[in-house]
Amino acid sequence: MLKKQYLKGKEVCKVTFYTAPELEAERVVLVGDFNEWSESATPMKALKDGRFKATVNLPRDSSYQFRYLIDGSEWHNDWEADLYVPNPFSGDNSVVEV
Repeated sequence: MLKKQYLKGKEVCKVTFYTAPELEAERVVLVGDFNEWSESATPMKALKDGRFKATVNLPRDSSYQFRYLIDGSEWHNDWEADLYVPNPFSGDNSVVEV
């Protein structure tokens, strides 16, 4: 799930990314072209309801591809993303538009 907050008078959008609550994981990292697909730059915080969340400020009027890296080995999409595009490895990447 994505929550977008457009900051008044600023050229960025505060985007909060949430995983699905049924996801069973020890560790989740938000990975995307906004952090150069780093598998460690944006760890997500575990919530009491079983979801994970991370918030990033993204420049407005752009789109960004991303995925969730689960426990260092499984890639998951956000099924409530704005779009999906094929990736060169297998499957699709999620896309957020801001």
